[in-house]
Amino acid sequence: MASLLKEQKKAKGKRKADAMDVDQGDAPVTKKPRNKQRVLMLSSRGITHRMRHLMNDLEVLLPHVKKDSKLDSKNQLNLLPELADLHNCNNTLYFEARRHEDLYMWAAKTPNGPSIKLHVQNVHTMDELKMTGNCLKGSRGVLSFDKAFDESEWGKLTKEVFTHIFGVPPQARKAKPFVDHILTFSILDNKIWFRNFQIVEKDPLQPNGPPQTSLVEIGPRFVLTPIRIFEGAFNGATVYSNPEFVTPAAVRAAMKREKGDKYGSRKDAQAERGVRKELRRREEDELAVSKVFA
Repeated sequence: MASLLKEQKKAKGKRKADAMDVDQGDAPVTKKPRNKQRVLMLSSRGITHRMRHLMNDLEVLLPHVKKDSKLDSKNQLNLLPELADLHNCNNTLYFEARRHEDLYMWAAKTPNGPSIKLHVQNVHTMDELKMTGNCLKGSRGVLSFDKAFDESEWGKLTKEVFTHIFGVPPQARKAKPFVDHILTFSILDNKIWFRNFQIVEKDPLQPNGPPQTSLVEIGPRFVLTPIRIFEGAFNGATVYSNPEFVTPAAVRAAMKREKGDKYGSRKDAQAERGVRKELRRREEDELAVSKVFA
């Protein structure tokens, strides 16, 4: 009895294998290319609370992000591709803080590049804005790029890198099968403006009325100024350099210099006023009554 059951199981297995071979011969199976983008997010030492809150907001928006601890040294950026490889990530978002007030963002494809260095300005986190928009945590967002990205070579490259980093793949571990917000990237004054909007399909004033699509801002919002694009991951030849970029340290030095010039002009005027007073005093002494009628 046991031998008969074994023979029947073997025969069933053979028939299944034959059927699979026939199916494969008739209709070849073509696998769709999978989007396997994973992003490593980390920062340097010395970030402020606002920078940390911005990173937390981006982590909430991007469920395919893996967060790592802070990088101790700012001079050893060549370690970042190795860290990304250890975390099985092919993209890296690195936030570099300078002097506890300047924030720079590195967006890189690891391990071969390219990498983009940007200056982050006008940061407003979700806690500061308190917008009325809302979206599901872990949902996928639609990426919207300004048409100005296609008008320049650095814009096309930046658009491609941002698509890989901010585009949430459908197979992400923490992603949910919903699309309810839009991430917009706009170019104005050679700066990249980031906004996050909720997709509202019904009018809140008429919930039972006809569907009417509108956008409500959620946050966060910030402005990115491209500085330099490198061929490799955090190193390599310079592909693009922004000639209009001025470092924030140079801006602060110019402001201090302007204040110093004002102080110097004020002191010069004070010295001239003292000289004039002394001249008047001497003229009065020469025309004194005691000297005229001596």
